[in-house]
Amino acid sequence: MKLGVKQVLTVVKKVDFGVYLGSDTERVLLPKKQVPHDIEVGDPIEVFLYKDSQDRMIATTNEPKVTLGKLAVLSVADTGRMGAFLDWGLEKDLFLPFKEQTAKVKKGDNCLVTLYIDKSKRLCATMKVYHHLKTDSPYKKDDEVKGIIYDTSDEFGVFVAVDNCYSALIPKKDVYGNLKVGQVIDARVTDVKEDGKLDLSVRKKIPQQMDKDAKYLMEEMQKNQGMLPFTDKASPELIKEQLNMSKAAFKRAVGRLLKEGKIEILENKIKMKKN
Repeated sequence: MKLGVKQVLTVVKKVDFGVYLGSDTERVLLPKKQVPHDIEVGDPIEVFLYKDSQDRMIATTNEPKVTLGKLAVLSVADTGRMGAFLDWGLEKDLFLPFKEQTAKVKKGDNCLVTLYIDKSKRLCATMKVYHHLKTDSPYKKDDEVKGIIYDTSDEFGVFVAVDNCYSALIPKKDVYGNLKVGQVIDARVTDVKEDGKLDLSVRKKIPQQMDKDAKYLMEEMQKNQGMLPFTDKASPELIKEQLNMSKAAFKRAVGRLLKEGKIEILENKIKMKKN
């Protein structure tokens, strides 16, 4: 009998409160409300094994949203003193300890997890899924992909599971916007590494991104009385802080707007031109 996986077991005994599955030496209860009405001793039945609230091994015919060795995005049903509890489709919620969280989660959040068996032989969830992700994705450079953020690093960038299963990274230099663990993003593949891992960017290729950035600058100026209080000579740090853009992207967008005659650059500010 294997905890955390679906398996076919044999009915060895019928009782008033359900049926026992397994063998003469090892048995597990399938509660009465989940027992098919026509089942008999000797019949096989596919079940999933986990532990109930009394820490007893129990069988279920319900379909868990994640099994041992697999990955799934689960929603946080509740939080407690020791961690969070995830909805995984079974009567007892799945425990996600604080120490297995890559970012603190709250009720209603979604997170990518896998299962592990803790020291007490109970099934728990972990958000530390890096080593469980695959590196044989079908994607190539410039493909558009969707993924969920499962971890962040000040040193490396933002870790993403593309299609909830392929290993990917938004390198630190390409991290823009408020990217958080649990967030589902659309991104572009910028590189496929020799080991199969993907590098991503949430920014589009330069021509399309320039259009998007130019529109964004116009919207920001409209919010600020038609101007920006600095020019393209400003430091990269100031531009990143004020607009969450790289200096290179900012200069390209400013150049586009200048060429279109929509702005003028004064000594210490950029101003929208009146139509």
